Amino acid sequence: MPQRTRPAAASACIAAALALILPLSACASDGWTATRDAPAPLGAVTAGFLPEETPAPESTIPIPDGSWGSLAPAPGYRVVLLWSADASGTEDAGGSAPTRVTVDAVRAWAGTVRAELRVIEADPHDPIPGIVRSMELNGDLIVVAGDALIDPLAVVSANHLDREFLVLGAELAEPTGNVTAVDWTGASFRGEGLGTASGYDPASFTAERCGNAIRAGAAAVLSGLTGVVLTIG
Repeated sequence: MPQRTRPAAASACIAAALALILPLSACASDGWTATRDAPAPLGAVTAGFLPEETPAPESTIPIPDGSWGSLAPAPGYRVVLLWSADASGTEDAGGSAPTRVTVDAVRAWAGTVRAELRVIEADPHDPIPGIVRSMELNGDLIVVAGDALIDPLAVVSANHLDREFLVLGAELAEPTGNVTAVDWTGASFRGEGLGTASGYDPASFTAERCGNAIRAGAAAVLSGLTGVVLTIG
């Protein structure tokens, strides 16, 4: 794979991240306890969801509609929703429209599966403290929404392989095995200067599609299909 040169903005994020990556607290606040084994999931995926052979790291895997089936976390599964508004300042008071729809979909899904949910809003101009806080909560899964988080997340996640991340509507350029992403046509932001693809379409972030993204992504993590990019319709 050719070596990429990181842009200045990404390098600044990396320097900040490396300065702030510290050993995480053994105990979390808000009543969450120390790191634990997640409860066994419920249900199962259907045929076609899992590849017949173990995919290579960073593979892009198309997922048939609905193949995530009924597989879902058990009640009490701990989810941290980490999100950030658009750093450009063009977002409305509730965050940029794509991110807001994604956040709402994750909240709705967490309520349906009766997951324990904590929400961390990271500063788009200084996201590292928010990312670190999301890891300190010792959740079973950290769900990430917002393009401003992608570059700093690439550094932090690579240094904390014991934390499981799920990115919705974007992807890391070179994810480690603990970072899974779900994309679709119209949602293809990548970090490290690769930016937003020409086919990016904020209108593609519908409630239905974002709901399918969190269900498919959670099913992948629960199935051990991690470190890859899933694509849905």
